[in-house]
Amino acid sequence: MRFSLLLLLLLGGMALPVLAQKADTTIIRYSGQLSGQYTSGGVNRTLFATSHSVTLLRGLHFGAPVTGSFTFGKQERRLREREWLLNATPYYWKGRFRFYGIGGYEQSNLRGIDNRYQLGAGPGWAFYQDSLGREVAVSNLLIREATYFQDGSSRTVSRSSTRLKVAYSYRVLTLSSTTFYQPNLQDFSDYRVTHASSLALRFTPRFAITTTYTYTFENRIPEGKPRDNTNVTIGVAYSTK
Repeated sequence: MRFSLLLLLLLGGMALPVLAQKADTTIIRYSGQLSGQYTSGGVNRTLFATSHSVTLLRGLHFGAPVTGSFTFGKQERRLREREWLLNATPYYWKGRFRFYGIGGYEQSNLRGIDNRYQLGAGPGWAFYQDSLGREVAVSNLLIREATYFQDGSSRTVSRSSTRLKVAYSYRVLTLSSTTFYQPNLQDFSDYRVTHASSLALRFTPRFAITTTYTYTFENRIPEGKPRDNTNVTIGVAYSTK
């Protein structure tokens, strides 16, 4: 309950007015994606995934992205995947320097997670960025994480969360990639790796066809649950400028 209360306070605080050098400069950007997969033969599988992102840019130095995703999948007509993920990462930037806060919530039927809460903060650095949205950036946050599993067990750990973000565009093609490495600070053999990359072929300024690859590995989960999961999906995306 303590973690859920802190998370709600963090997300609620993002709705309050934020002081900036130019209070009248506010930009809101939205992007959404629908994708899916169907296979039959050796294994009958259906998968549906949707993700959404809203970013508030205020003044010259403040940003507040909120991202959410939902995944639903069946194998041989049995539910295997039902995952919710919500992250809020408000940040302050000046030049190439970033300072992030994070509040996160997760559910995962595949990995046996009833509820997971995350809170943290830390610095980041953009090695490259330009006006076209191309970027190479690294950040490292210290996070406190509480996980409640479907088998009734729970664990609370402190982690280091290192993120590599790459975004590149060329004409009608856009590539985006995000990789997280999150070891337990008290036991580095306990770690989690997540990766998501997307290649978009834009056929209008706002609509695109996308191919998305996601991978998750977590080495400490309830017995009988798979440690890793890989998905490749094709779908459509919409975004505002």
